[in-house]
Amino acid sequence: MKTREEAIAFCKTFPEVYEDYPFHDQNWTVMRYKKNRKSFAFIYERQGTVWINVKCAPDWIEFWRNAFAGVVPAYHMNKKYWNSMILNGSIPDSEEKRMISESYDLVTGGR
Repeated sequence: MKTREEAIAFCKTFPEVYEDYPFHDQNWTVMRYKKNRKSFAFIYERQGTVWINVKCAPDWIEFWRNAFAGVVPAYHMNKKYWNSMILNGSIPDSEEKRMISESYDLVTGGR
């Protein structure tokens, strides 16, 4: 993924997901699960690049950060449970999608 639109479109492939703008700032798109309104992806632009904050199982936080330079402790989130993915080409598309999918599973209880 390279753009906000691609990230939003991928998030919308999951069941019962909606797009929200709770901060009254069009730069921050929050993807939520309808049944419990929990967030699983925060999509925004920072430093000229699209970033996505995703929830992670605590056992996997460091794995992802060590695996890819574009995965860092989450911007403006609890760093114990959230990572930021920087969409700068350093993370394979399949791994970006995997992290978003895992974040979705965490907030939905595994679908």
